[in-house]
Amino acid sequence: MTVATIRVRLPTSAPSAVDRSYDITVGRGLLPSVGAAVKAAGGGRAVVIADAAIAATHAAAVEIGLQSAGIDAVALIVRPGEGSKSITEAGRLWDALAERAVDRRTHVVAVGGGVVGDLAGFVAATFGRGLAFWQVPTTVVAQVDSAIGGKTGINLTAGKNLVGAFWQPHGVIADIDTLATLPAREFVSGFAEVVKYGMILDAAFFSWLQGNVGPLLARDPAALTHAVERSAALKAGVVEQDERELTGLRAVLNYGHTFAHAYETAAGYGTLLHGEAVAIGMARAARLARELGRVSADLVARQDQLLLGLGLPVEPPPGTDLPAEALLEIMARDKKAVGGELRFVLPDRIGHVELVEGVPTPLVRRALVG
Repeated sequence: MTVATIRVRLPTSAPSAVDRSYDITVGRGLLPSVGAAVKAAGGGRAVVIADAAIAATHAAAVEIGLQSAGIDAVALIVRPGEGSKSITEAGRLWDALAERAVDRRTHVVAVGGGVVGDLAGFVAATFGRGLAFWQVPTTVVAQVDSAIGGKTGINLTAGKNLVGAFWQPHGVIADIDTLATLPAREFVSGFAEVVKYGMILDAAFFSWLQGNVGPLLARDPAALTHAVERSAALKAGVVEQDERELTGLRAVLNYGHTFAHAYETAAGYGTLLHGEAVAIGMARAARLARELGRVSADLVARQDQLLLGLGLPVEPPPGTDLPAEALLEIMARDKKAVGGELRFVLPDRIGHVELVEGVPTPLVRRALVG
């Protein structure tokens, strides 16, 4: 069994000088190893926060592994779907931790996709002023993106991820075998974030994706391992340089997301899967870049072809084609907006993007409808 380890190197935190760096481990058959990892990190107790859809399978395997390592473990189950990233669900979990007299030696282990990872991470960051936290992502989007980098949060009616905290995990353990059981729609959805990495940072990886659509969709373990490992390494490199989005570098990871979050919010959380919204958002971003003269129609077409080849949408599905004005209003509340002025991450070639300010609203409107 080949296991890849990617080190996320972060600065120590003063005044305690604690080393906050951690490993992303990618491979097959890794779920039983979670217990040993938590034990080695000093965990005496563990709370597994898991998606209900995998509670009896992947989460149970993690819980058994924890108990086998001599760790007192209990599972808290979260309903599937974006609706669980709410203040109500966070409050329920806080109460559950309090009822169990959770102390500072308790580690929180998130098992599931991006929703569970974001929610569990936020709960870990805020309960008891911070509990040790592990990510055990079981979806494509979580393994390549959301489980890495320490962003945690919940949604408000006004917008996605508006309340949250930076809270780095002690480790990320990505078991490729968990992807074999994903429903087809959710599996495909995750590849939007994979394509994103090629678009923003690695033209050679983009070309590799173009040549490996078949093996990826067939869930070939070797192809999936490479896609996850390369995506994770690319994100880790950005996080190391701009952990808290202070220099603007980490903003490149939001390519397509300003549009995507607007579609998700306006359509109602859960109507579009996050990856589907990101794919549409990247298509809109590429069109906006074309309107601004930054890229040619050929780049737009190449990105569209790869997304469509992977089974991802580039247009809103019937019934979710929302008015441009409603989307613009939501985008004005985006965290990347400054003073209500929209800023977008836009490509100038495959493998490179920039944060662009002062984009005329009429061009954004045209990108939304064209």
